[in-house]
Amino acid sequence: MKMRKILAMVMALALTAALAVGGTLAYLTSTDSVQNTFTVGKVAIKLDEAKANANGTLVEGADRVKANSYKLLPGHTYNKDPMVTVLKDSESSYIKMTVTFSKAAELDAIFAPSGANMTSIFKGYDSTNWISKGNTEDTTANTRTYEFWYKEAVAAPTADVALDALFDQIVVPGSITNAQLETIAGMTITVNAYAIQADGFASADAAWTAFEG
Repeated sequence: MKMRKILAMVMALALTAALAVGGTLAYLTSTDSVQNTFTVGKVAIKLDEAKANANGTLVEGADRVKANSYKLLPGHTYNKDPMVTVLKDSESSYIKMTVTFSKAAELDAIFAPSGANMTSIFKGYDSTNWISKGNTEDTTANTRTYEFWYKEAVAAPTADVALDALFDQIVVPGSITNAQLETIAGMTITVNAYAIQADGFASADAAWTAFEG
């Protein structure tokens, strides 16, 4: 009788052990994952020009600035060198600049009744690197805007890259009279710079069409 109880206990233990072993059986599996991290790209530029006094003379040692004010005189030359810098870590990009003259009608009356070409007053215009794309006129605002595209896409830089200045100086023709100067008092020349990513576009034309759209 005692032996039967011992045997029953052994059997029970054996059964428990078997169940325990059976419970650990499973399919062989393995798990892994890949996590994609996306950072945000950027296109970054700055536009500035050398500091000049009212007579157009450069101020030695001065930092480059966003604006200058000039006193117009016939036959006088004024230093003005608008320059675009593509900033470090910017993506590859197309660059363009616009130059807008206010008082377009008054300028036409002085220089050419059918529409003055004001790029003629630029000195040192860099036509090799900056391609002229013509001009547009806003008769309501009385402005004329000239557009220039940089010759090629600027590769993504690892340091700031200063592009060649669009032009170096502005020259007021000596033939202009004091009375004519009075009609353009307060005239402004506004230079703007634009950048758009080059990636995803077949050409600069396609990029700037998308930009305008």
